[in-house]
Amino acid sequence: MLADEVRACTRCPELAATRTQVVVGSGPPDARLVVVGEAPGAVEDETGTPFVGRSGQLLDKLLDEVGLPRARVAVINTVKCRPPGNRLPTRSETANCRPWTTRQLAELSPELVLTLGLSAATWFLGRTTLGAVRGRVHEVEGRRVLPTYHPAAALRGGPRGEAMTRLREDLALAVRLVA
Repeated sequence: MLADEVRACTRCPELAATRTQVVVGSGPPDARLVVVGEAPGAVEDETGTPFVGRSGQLLDKLLDEVGLPRARVAVINTVKCRPPGNRLPTRSETANCRPWTTRQLAELSPELVLTLGLSAATWFLGRTTLGAVRGRVHEVEGRRVLPTYHPAAALRGGPRGEAMTRLREDLALAVRLVA
């Protein structure tokens, strides 16, 4: 089983040594929407569930607002273990986890993938800027990908709350695309 294989992974020695547990993902196997983030944070590392900290609580609230409860959404990360100190995952860590994420996406076979933040967007689209790709659907290897802001960016505010506004717009678009 994929989840058991991922939990036993030691491809990244530093992550394997410092993690509390591997955060495989959550959600129904028939989810039409898969949300993809970067890597687990501290709360996720403790619980083994993605997006349950402050960013996850905001994501849940915003999903409810657009009429798509979290229970109907699959949530995964491109990297399955928390990088120490919440640093960005290295290129090799992302590459080492790529086969797991690729297999998850193949098994889930969603209608749409919503990427949260630049790291997740880059995983699918290569080097880019979020402003250049967010809010539009991209075809990637036969899969529809919609990049948007990470809920952490919305929590930080930014100029005039733009990240929150755009995140809400993109979630509403995602719901229309999977309706």
